[in-house]
Amino acid sequence: MSKIDESRVFIPVRIAVLTVSDTRSLEEDASGQILVERIENAGHILADRALVRDDTAEITAHLRRWIEDDQVDAVISTGGTGVTGRDVTPEAFEQVIEKPIPGFGELFRMLSYAKIGTSTIQSRALAGLAQGTYLFALPGSRGAVKDGWDDILRFQLDSRHVPCNFVELMPRLREK
Repeated sequence: MSKIDESRVFIPVRIAVLTVSDTRSLEEDASGQILVERIENAGHILADRALVRDDTAEITAHLRRWIEDDQVDAVISTGGTGVTGRDVTPEAFEQVIEKPIPGFGELFRMLSYAKIGTSTIQSRALAGLAQGTYLFALPGSRGAVKDGWDDILRFQLDSRHVPCNFVELMPRLREK
């Protein structure tokens, strides 16, 4: 079973938060704010925060900027992962991801199923890597953001998590 090993050193991760929404502003962005609070409360660094419309070009432009920024280790987005015509976050992520992490979406939906049942099938949460930067796309609801962070990301982005975590892999992500 996984756990936090307090004898290990905590390494803060520099995380950018991207909200994808046609209807909210940053001031009204409850899901993004939940992520920011959880990131900072866990001891990580909020590298940047932005809100973009449900537009593939806008989403990929922000992702590419953060992927190129050495001060960003990971990006977590919220919103646009559903199945409606305006939900294009997965398509945007797929344009920049070099190495998918399919287990993230699978695990998210498995954990979500326990809470919301078959409605989780509407989520296209996903993750991957691009140029050594972790990319995570969560649904836009407050519950989904809490579940994604509390049940997955807070552990995988904690260097003390055993038996393994994403942080310990960071020095090797750009290997060829």
